[in-house]
Amino acid sequence: MKKTIITTVLIAFIGIFSINAQGMDKYQVKVDGLGCPFCAYGLEKKFKEFKGIKNVKIEIETGDFTFDYPADKALSIEDVENQVEKAGYTPMTTKIVRADGKIEASGEMEVVADNAELASKAVYVYGNCGMCEARITKAARTIPGVASATWDEDTKMLAVNYDVSKTSLSEIEMAVAKVGHDTKNNAAANATYYNLPACCKYERANQ
Repeated sequence: MKKTIITTVLIAFIGIFSINAQGMDKYQVKVDGLGCPFCAYGLEKKFKEFKGIKNVKIEIETGDFTFDYPADKALSIEDVENQVEKAGYTPMTTKIVRADGKIEASGEMEVVADNAELASKAVYVYGNCGMCEARITKAARTIPGVASATWDEDTKMLAVNYDVSKTSLSEIEMAVAKVGHDTKNNAAANATYYNLPACCKYERANQ
């Protein structure tokens, strides 16, 4: 009897050790469209379909969504972003820190040719928070030819470097306005603006 108990405890210990030893990948996702606790619940419920998910945290105001997942499952950025979309929301950026230390991230900058003629410009873009920043810069980076894009929450300035043979500042501004953010020369559609999360509803200059 005593030997049986010791064997059972030993097996349980080995099982726990194996689970801990396998390692966990860490995921950081910026999600657009989370406006209330019910939204967060819906997103978390959708991700519970991934068996083994741990340490789920969702910040409604910032759109930050983090969780851990077993490394041996090798969940990809595409898998994560597809699941966010299935839940009814828009993934803006995704970062994975693998258990072995490797880092993967979406929204990487386009690599431009060494001989490309780059222009460095800045334009005022309305916004309020970190979620706005992710949305604005993602919109700018989707334009072919954009080498870099950063938005400053304090100054509201979007700084971009782009290949002048592929795009223009005007085209970049239009892309940003299309996702809900007014720029110096382009206004977002009212419907798009009103669909922004509460924390992102900046005060519009011409309203």
